[in-house]
Amino acid sequence: MTGRAHLPVLGQAAKPTGPVPSDPLLDQFARRIRYLRVSVTDRCNYRCSYCMPESLAGDLKFEPRSAVLTFDELERIASVFARLGVRKLRLTGGEPTIRRGIVDLVERLARVPGIEQLVMTTNGHLLAELAAPLARAGLSTVNVSIDTLDADKFHRVTGRGDLAKVLAGIDAARAAGMTVKTNAVALNGINETEIVALCEAAWSRGATPRFIEHMPMSDGALYTEGSRIAAVTIRTAIEAELGSLVPAPSDRRDAGPARYWKLARDPDREVGIISAMTEHFCDDCNRLRLTATGALHACLGHDDALSLRDLVREGASDDDLVRAIGGAVTGKRAGHTFDDAPPAKHMIKIGG
Repeated sequence: MTGRAHLPVLGQAAKPTGPVPSDPLLDQFARRIRYLRVSVTDRCNYRCSYCMPESLAGDLKFEPRSAVLTFDELERIASVFARLGVRKLRLTGGEPTIRRGIVDLVERLARVPGIEQLVMTTNGHLLAELAAPLARAGLSTVNVSIDTLDADKFHRVTGRGDLAKVLAGIDAARAAGMTVKTNAVALNGINETEIVALCEAAWSRGATPRFIEHMPMSDGALYTEGSRIAAVTIRTAIEAELGSLVPAPSDRRDAGPARYWKLARDPDREVGIISAMTEHFCDDCNRLRLTATGALHACLGHDDALSLRDLVREGASDDDLVRAIGGAVTGKRAGHTFDDAPPAKHMIKIGG
């Protein structure tokens, strides 16, 4: 792992000069970027305990709407990335479904030449109503957050959540023809006894369950070492009740960070684990992140970023954007430093 520096998001981004890089999405460690995560809002209708609890929400300043990328700006930036070789866009937040006009945005981004996968991570609260129009607009996959199957506990963990609405959203997404994956942040004291139940609930609805190791964002303010459930513990819990797991074959080219496993006795049942803390996957990272205000982050685990919004609003050409993106990719570090120095930024601001 490399060292970490807190560099500010650029407020006045100078137009980059020099030749347009020949391969701007190839970093110095020979990792190729093919996947862009796009936060469309920093607002959320939940207050999850590990992301933006009510106690922290009062300290967070939501961005004024004028600072958030417009649909035209998002489409233009996505088009530049697609021209360079990005093939997968994931819409995140905050909570992306509360962005006004989200169906129209999906339709616009789905038409961008070169984009092959348009997917979304959502809390699922509004999905029952939005699943069908989102699917018609071109959304192919949703990852739905569901940390517990206990309705009362779900409400406590999410601050405002309604488990029945989320389950209805999953069913609606499946009925609309979308691929569905469920995301559970694995935490002692919340869902350590529900690992298998969460798997079986997802499988019963035609979804793929996934578990995420808790990461220390916000300078670790919402993180305690004892709360994290490690990837090996998750696999052990599944194998103890359901039998051995075997690695699932995967084309990593456009994949995200999850590693997938299949039940040996039932290969149709698959589970994904995102093990950022205990089984690092930085060596084959293929992702960049764009915040709702246009800050381009090369790594979730570092705070430095480049403002593409400022460049766009100052009249930058597409080639100027390519130069800036190439510079950000060149500066992409070998890996995160969560273990030693967690980033100051909040998960709600960057969408994971």
